[in-house]
Amino acid sequence: MSAIDDLDDRIAADAFRRLVAHLRHREDAANIDLMALSGFCRNCLSEWIEDASAAAGQPIGREEARALVYGEPYKDWKSRQPDASAEQVAAMEESLKRNESRPAWTPFAGA
Repeated sequence: MSAIDDLDDRIAADAFRRLVAHLRHREDAANIDLMALSGFCRNCLSEWIEDASAAAGQPIGREEARALVYGEPYKDWKSRQPDASAEQVAAMEESLKRNESRPAWTPFAGA
């Protein structure tokens, strides 16, 4: 099995939930640092949930999707986060440039 689309939905869903639980536990991993290292963060996951839910005909709004990822209202989580430094912002901006060349996402056919 090499195509991610061939992965059983139950396994994919369990792995996704584990990722979200891990990110909830690791509040010390700031979104800006995740963006600098990997080009995505908790807000990206929220947007992907929002997009996938709309494609499936079961729309979930942005704030509800964020609450699913953060485990609480986003504004509450954000209030505990320190402001980003200029170095963090610069690293994030440099990392995001690499996202521009990624292939467009094609939603899973089963969605």
